Amino acid sequence: MPVGGGGLLGDGLQGVRRLARQVTEDADAVIARDPATSSRVEALLTRPGLHAVAAHRVAHELWKHPAGRLPARVLGAVSRAVTGVEIHPGAQIGRCLVIDHGMGVVIGETAVVGDDVMMYHGVTLGGTSGDAVKRHPTVGDGVLLGAGSTVLGDIEVAGGAAVGAGAVVLKPVLAGQVVGGIPAAPLDSTYRLPPLTRDQAADQ
Repeated sequence: MPVGGGGLLGDGLQGVRRLARQVTEDADAVIARDPATSSRVEALLTRPGLHAVAAHRVAHELWKHPAGRLPARVLGAVSRAVTGVEIHPGAQIGRCLVIDHGMGVVIGETAVVGDDVMMYHGVTLGGTSGDAVKRHPTVGDGVLLGAGSTVLGDIEVAGGAAVGAGAVVLKPVLAGQVVGGIPAAPLDSTYRLPPLTRDQAADQ
């Protein structure tokens, strides 16, 4: 799950280096998850999901500082226009998030996304409250979110779970559970997203 640490702005060059390592690690995750992508260069140049995640990592660091909130929103808006992916700068994103195809993904302000998550186009992590509270989902480590799936409200999709394409999730999903349908219900499946081998250097 996302963890605290030094910020991009507060750490200067060290923060920039950390960001570069994170983006490189994200690119490696794309290669591992998508056989159609064969190199870091290809991933960095052609994958809109990766572009959106990289832009968000910068925007989120800006968001942590009062003076950076407007620039963060502007960067988020530009990223959305370019990639078709909308991630609010306040959302907390873990390591190695892969957004495949990307178009139409929406991740709300108070959403929390863990490590090694895979999501396809059209995924929505949406809120169900107009109040300034935790109102978006928490997605655990190693979760798969299928194309067009929607998870609404302050609920948890626990680690290792999988949400089928087009599902609408309104209730918590247990660890390792596979759900599908509208509204989403448990399915008789043992699918698990294959684990990633990640570079621990990105922690430093």
